[in-house]
Amino acid sequence: MRTRRALIALACTICTASFAQAPAWPARPITIVIGSTPGSATDGLTRAMGAEITRLSGQTVIVESRAGAFGSIAAQYVAKAPPDGYTLFMTTNTTQSANPHLLKKIAYDPIKDFAPVALLARGYLALVVHPQLKANNVSELVALAKASPGKLNYGSGSSSAQIATELFQQATGTKFNYVPYKANPPAVLDLVGGQIDLMIVDLTTSLPQVKAGKLRALGMSSPKRSPLAPEVPAINESLPGYEFGYWNALYAPAGTPAPVVARLSDLVRLALAAPNVQQVIEKTGQEAAFLGPDALAKFQLAELDRWGRIIKAAGIEAE
Repeated sequence: MRTRRALIALACTICTASFAQAPAWPARPITIVIGSTPGSATDGLTRAMGAEITRLSGQTVIVESRAGAFGSIAAQYVAKAPPDGYTLFMTTNTTQSANPHLLKKIAYDPIKDFAPVALLARGYLALVVHPQLKANNVSELVALAKASPGKLNYGSGSSSAQIATELFQQATGTKFNYVPYKANPPAVLDLVGGQIDLMIVDLTTSLPQVKAGKLRALGMSSPKRSPLAPEVPAINESLPGYEFGYWNALYAPAGTPAPVVARLSDLVRLALAAPNVQQVIEKTGQEAAFLGPDALAKFQLAELDRWGRIIKAAGIEAE
């Protein structure tokens, strides 16, 4: 019995000593992986956040792009990374809410493979049409679509743009013809050129064309008007209840120690208040929307369910 107690005491002493000797996080550079290309809105936000986290923590933050497969390549990479807080995933609703419903096979689980750290920002979209389309507001667009079901073409180069338009059709009882694109910028160029009729797309891509007079904005998918274009009404002003947005959040691999996740979340909260980060968020038409680990987990589950219901109702089959 004495021998057993001595062994237990020795084990406890070793564990305590090891814990005491473990370096405080972060003790070396941090890598934040993104699933989009350099120059994207997510890339810009991640770099601004990284600069602030570097200033706050004293450790360099490296932004690494692993674009492709709708963010799945980056998601898989981070899911398999060591859960030590040094490899993180800055992502959007595409990988965490849309892919499980739109892709037949994904090599990661958006819930089980990640530890939620923090929601950073939420963004909204603009309903834009070609200037020659005979619709000056949402009501006129709905009337035009109902008069010629399936004749109007809409483009989409992202899950947010597609599902926002599908939700609009469900809410209005209209039917548009879907034209897929690999990304939103080429779709917007085709809209400017008249190859398609309308899009519901991010403000970063659409507003410059609206301000140049090459597109007409009929509404915003936000709950209220955007300060970037206050003259454009919110869609819900004529279609009560319509609201759709995208979001950016930070995740760590599942199994990352709770104290590290908590420290990361605190760093994000502090970084969001920095003027340079606020400027990047506002420039892209987003708004800071901090949620901690537990709240983000609940939010993501609700979003996963909501996207699933919209996609099912639209009859979209996984590819």
